[in-house]
Amino acid sequence: MSPVVVVLLLFGGLSEAAGRILPMVACRPGMSRTSLSGLLLAGGLAEGAVFTLWPLTAETLAQLVHSPAPPGGGLVWTPGLVAPLVLAAVLAFPLLGPLFHLLLFVGVGADLAGPLAAATGLGWWSAAGCVTVAGVGLGVAVETVRRLVVRISAPKTPESIA
Repeated sequence: MSPVVVVLLLFGGLSEAAGRILPMVACRPGMSRTSLSGLLLAGGLAEGAVFTLWPLTAETLAQLVHSPAPPGGGLVWTPGLVAPLVLAAVLAFPLLGPLFHLLLFVGVGADLAGPLAAATGLGWWSAAGCVTVAGVGLGVAVETVRRLVVRISAPKTPESIA
């Protein structure tokens, strides 16, 4: 992976994390800047890792579907494929358009399906299915972890004795 792609994936991860964390911070006004920075950094790295894993997971699923995998370079991120993903991450802010954010992810997934089909020998529709299953699976896993972290880190309010 080129350094430009790594920087774009990290920027996309930070942007996606900011879009998810800032509404949570608005509900907790007493959060310190240090803990906010830590949350943003950890969330950005996690989201960047998920973005990085998306084509790898799709390729693994494609190889499971299509057993005789032809030798090839494999599916990798290129700056042209990552740029719309970064734009989608920037638009992750809840008030800037969740539907447009979803449409951009669908567009990025469709762009990934072509190189995946060429790398694995699958048809375009089968490759698109693998990209979709990989994206949804990773999204569900991240959302589950995110909700678990929020539940664990939620401040405990003492019960009133009334």
